[in-house]
Amino acid sequence: MDAVILHIETATKTCSVALSASGKLLTSHETSPDNYIHGEQLTIFIEKVCAEVTLQLSDLDAVSVSIGPGSYTGLRIGLSTAKGLCFGLKIPIICIETLDSLLTIGKVKYPRANLFAMLDARRMEVYTKSINGSGETLRTLSSSVMEADTFIQDEPFIYFGDGAAKLKTIWGHRAAIFDSELMLSAKGQVDMAYERYKNEDFDSLEKCKPLYLKQFGSNT
Repeated sequence: MDAVILHIETATKTCSVALSASGKLLTSHETSPDNYIHGEQLTIFIEKVCAEVTLQLSDLDAVSVSIGPGSYTGLRIGLSTAKGLCFGLKIPIICIETLDSLLTIGKVKYPRANLFAMLDARRMEVYTKSINGSGETLRTLSSSVMEADTFIQDEPFIYFGDGAAKLKTIWGHRAAIFDSELMLSAKGQVDMAYERYKNEDFDSLEKCKPLYLKQFGSNT
């Protein structure tokens, strides 16, 4: 198989791992518990997806990892695991912005809609990024406090992610649709990681670090 890539997603409470070959999803394993389990389960999930398709870690050609924004603890665990694998196997690392991965998942279901991907940043604040129906960036990555009329000029749009549910009440009267089924997954990294692998667009194993938008201590 060409370009076997392991994908790791730990930016939120979701712990998700996927395997792809030549840009095609082979298998995945994920869970979204109420607490953070990444430290205990991430390596087990990696072992499971490899076993499901009878691959060894030595068969990997690269590792992609969600780089943030998101949980400080989750991002550190995911990145340290990815770095350890890449260092030990002498393969490249590909860092994927978390909201780009989430938007990719949304675009599969809504290919022509304005999409707002949102991750929880506590209280009424969210990390958000959006694209229009052509896939062009509508609003760049930011940490924003949500109010009743926030982004109203961009309607109609679909909003989703673990930071979106708390807006259902204050946005209930608007032309904005909340989709509770669209959730973060390592599967959202597959296409982007494969394109970057083909272009040899890799990150520095020594220099890559989590993308934090808020000061340490203000998020988990």
